[in-house]
Amino acid sequence: ASKQAQLMEVLKKEVRAMLIAAKAGLTPEELEEQYMAMVCKPLPLNDLGFQSTLELVTQMPEVVRICPKNGTLILKAIADDSTKGIAKLVANQKVKTRKASKKTATKANAPFPTKNSKNPQNFQPLSAGTPVLPATVKAELQDLLSSSPLLLADLGKAFLRRFGRAFQYRQYGFLSVFEVLKSMADSIAIEQTKAGSLLVLRRYLVRTIEQEEVRQASAAEMPPLESVCETEGFHQAADLVDSEPVQTQAVDLGDHLKQVMHDEISECHLLLIPLQHQGFEQFPLTPEIPLDAVQDKRLCSLPPLKRRCLVGVIVEFVVSPSQFYIHLCSTETSSKLQDLMFEMRHVYSHKVASDKYVVPESAVRPGQLCCVMVSMWWYRVIIHRVINDQEVEVFFADYGHLQIVQKSSLRFLKWHYLKLPAQAIPCSLAWVKPMEGTWSSAAILLFKHLCRFKEFVGIVDEYVDGVLYLFLCDTSTKEDIYFHSVLRDMGYADVCGENIPSQEFEELNPSALYIQPSEKQGNAEVVEPDFSLQQESRDTDSETATLELDGAEL
Repeated sequence: ASKQAQLMEVLKKEVRAMLIAAKAGLTPEELEEQYMAMVCKPLPLNDLGFQSTLELVTQMPEVVRICPKNGTLILKAIADDSTKGIAKLVANQKVKTRKASKKTATKANAPFPTKNSKNPQNFQPLSAGTPVLPATVKAELQDLLSSSPLLLADLGKAFLRRFGRAFQYRQYGFLSVFEVLKSMADSIAIEQTKAGSLLVLRRYLVRTIEQEEVRQASAAEMPPLESVCETEGFHQAADLVDSEPVQTQAVDLGDHLKQVMHDEISECHLLLIPLQHQGFEQFPLTPEIPLDAVQDKRLCSLPPLKRRCLVGVIVEFVVSPSQFYIHLCSTETSSKLQDLMFEMRHVYSHKVASDKYVVPESAVRPGQLCCVMVSMWWYRVIIHRVINDQEVEVFFADYGHLQIVQKSSLRFLKWHYLKLPAQAIPCSLAWVKPMEGTWSSAAILLFKHLCRFKEFVGIVDEYVDGVLYLFLCDTSTKEDIYFHSVLRDMGYADVCGENIPSQEFEELNPSALYIQPSEKQGNAEVVEPDFSLQQESRDTDSETATLELDGAEL
């Protein structure tokens, strides 16, 4: 019973923190989703003896207020003495945000705080931000429309059917689907038809036009058919490849038959498959690594940001206020990452390509750059450690987190996908340190809530051991909210006026281990090797080996 009481007290604090951060409140279902997202486990209903979330919150009358609205139950927080300040800040959030174009208009000359400032919150107020969809959600919407246009009325059902979950746009800060579509106007067009608003991927429009042009151009000219000789040679070579290997000794086919097969296979541009010869040892076949597979290269980091500059950021992954990863907000970087994800999905989703780039056991080692599929999308990852015979822990270079995946799901990264720098930037909140030596779970939970699904203004302070120290500011409220000040006012942090090296990053910083600083790359771009020369060299080696084998046979 005492354990249940302790669990209930902790849960009350977590639920209050989640509901305070949601100005409009949450439905019981949304509370379940957010708890899972923030704590990485479901609400402990069974442990506390409850059958449903609604039954749970009814036992928290001092924490949760249940408000019926349009036939739906909305859960809202009841602030206590320690959270009244946060509740007031959230209540001041604007229902409508100003245009993003105004955001940086008045910031260029904003005074930057000095380390002698007594009150670091006395920054010049910054203009409001706008909600931002995570890159993966943008990619999902684009993927949903990539095959054909979709009526707006069918968007919700199609999203649920395709991805197995509802499209919860409100949790990203949007008030309507139209606001979401407006934020993606560069990639999704809305056309009015008799059936209603039609959502069309702009790439789909371009592709349709190009296909029509190609169809018209090719109508008058038919492609040449394969020659009978090449076709027959291909089938004979395929039969040879698919034939069951003999474990004792090969049957002597005769010099003439061997020469005919050699000639036909050569005409089809296939590598000669050596036959097993009597009296010679049979070496085990190992999978051939593709020429364009990245084996000994590293991703580069983004160029360092200038001190005191102001940038739009999205917080992608949080461990604590001293260890989190951000994305820079710009149309160029966002579109490049989305393009990369789409292209990788297109390539690796084909079985032939996927099988071709399987990472063999000999290449499964810490530091190996590769890619892996998670929830239908392919991500660039770096092997951090081998867990066991089946599993490895990998670092997601573009998002900042570690995750355990199956060895069998790893694929070599193609050289082409090495060019885009790693997009996740390791960060610590500037000028703060925890009150108790380490960050409390309540402080971490509050910081995660402050960082969720918005574009913030980041004020760059400095780099320490490759980690970016910056201030974060939420400009979507009537008064700008500086995260370090919120943590200080809640009693979770001490604003010390200097940057204390992050203990978490000192223990483990995958970016420092595996990502090459951009200065080492200089201004030179990643140049793909000349695979044709490598192929010629490999063909020569193959021919030499064959000649040596033939000579030994004679």
